[in-house]
Amino acid sequence: MTHAYGNRSGVRYVTNGLKVYYVPWRPFLMQNTLPTLSLTFPIVRTIIIREKISVVHGHQAFSTLCHEALMHARTMGYKVVFTDHSLYGFADAGSIHMNKVLQFTLADIDQAICVSHTSKENTVLRSGISPEKVFMVPNAVDTAMFTPSPKRLNCDEIVIVVVSRLVYRKGADLLVEVIPEVCRLFPKVHFIVGGDGPKRVRLEEMREKFSLQDRVEMLGAVPHAQVRSVLISGHIFLNSSLTEAFCIAILEAASCGLLTVSTRVGGVPEVLPDDMIVLAEPAPGDMVRAVKKAIDMLPGIDPQIMHLRMKELYSWDDVAKRTEIVYDRAMESPTTNLLDRLPRYLTCGSWAGKLFCLVMIINYLLWRLLEFLQPAVGIEEVPDIGPLHAHLGSRNDEAQEK
Repeated sequence: MTHAYGNRSGVRYVTNGLKVYYVPWRPFLMQNTLPTLSLTFPIVRTIIIREKISVVHGHQAFSTLCHEALMHARTMGYKVVFTDHSLYGFADAGSIHMNKVLQFTLADIDQAICVSHTSKENTVLRSGISPEKVFMVPNAVDTAMFTPSPKRLNCDEIVIVVVSRLVYRKGADLLVEVIPEVCRLFPKVHFIVGGDGPKRVRLEEMREKFSLQDRVEMLGAVPHAQVRSVLISGHIFLNSSLTEAFCIAILEAASCGLLTVSTRVGGVPEVLPDDMIVLAEPAPGDMVRAVKKAIDMLPGIDPQIMHLRMKELYSWDDVAKRTEIVYDRAMESPTTNLLDRLPRYLTCGSWAGKLFCLVMIINYLLWRLLEFLQPAVGIEEVPDIGPLHAHLGSRNDEAQEK
C-alpha cells in the first residue's frame, strides 16, 4: 500500500501477482503525504480486512503513511513490523522531532528490521526500542540484472561513474571539490555523473569553471532500467554519501564489476570486502587519495570474478527467508489490549507519553465508531485465488488443449 503517484491510484497488479493499493492521497513534499493521524484509518482498515492481512510491515521513518498504517494496525490488534532504511542524527531540529515520532511508533511494535549493524545501533538509540526486537537483514542486488560488460574495458582511459541523487546528504558538494582535483592529477580520467537534484547546478558550475565539459559528462536523471548501461561504461564507481545506512548502489556497481571508492560513513564499511572497495573519510583530500589507490588497483580487478562473488554474497532469496523469520517471530508475540499497551507510550516522556496515550485512546474510539458504522462482517473479503501467474498458466494450458 502506497500513496498515489501522479494519475495512478486504485489497485494495480504487477509481476507475479503482487497487488498494489495506490491510496488516493497525494504527496506534498519529498514523496510524503500530509500527516492526517486518523483520516487514513477508514481506508487502511478496509484494506486490512478485505485482504485478510496477518502482518502489517511499514518502511522508512519519514513515511507518514507508514506511521499511520502501523498505528491503525496496532489499534485493530494486528501484528506490526517496521524497517528503518536510513540513519538520522540527534542534534538538529528535524531529527529531534522525527526521533520522537519514531519513538511513538516503535513503542508498541512487535519486531523491527534494520539494514546494517550501524543502522540497528542508530535506530535503538533514537527510539529506545529493545535491541532484542531488532533484526539485521541487509539489502541485496539482482545479479541477473546487473552483469558486467562481456568485453573488458581498456584501462588506457579510466572512466569514473557517479550515479546518485544530487543532494547534500549524498555528498554532491564533496564531488564539486573532488572531481577537479582528480582531473588535474590524472589527465586520462573521465567522469560520468548520472542523477538529478538541487545540487546539480553546483556541478554544472564546477564543470564550466574548470573547463571540464569534455571530461565530465552530466546525464541527468537515469531510469533504474538504464543504470546498468551507465555502470558498465566505467571502471570505478564513486560514492560520496555523507550518511548511509546501506548503499544498494554500491552492490549494483560491484555486481557490474566496478571497483568502488566510497566515504567511510554509516553502514558502508559492512557492505563489501576490503579488496572490492576503497574507503575514505568524507574529505576532499582523502577522497582523492582513495581514487588514486583505486586506479593503481584496477589492473588486478576482474569484473567477471567480482560478479560471481557478488552472487555468493547477496541474494534477495536469502533476504526473503530472513524476513520471513521476523514475520514468524512477530506472529508469536502475545496479543495485548489497549490497557496493556498504554503504559508503553508513557515511557516516551513526561509530556509526550501522555500525548501519545491520548492519541491512541482517540484512535481506539474512532475504530469502535468505524466498527459501528461499517461492521467488519459487512466488508467483502477478497477471494484467495493464489498466484496470478499460476492461473494464467493453467488457462493457457486449457486453451492449448482446446
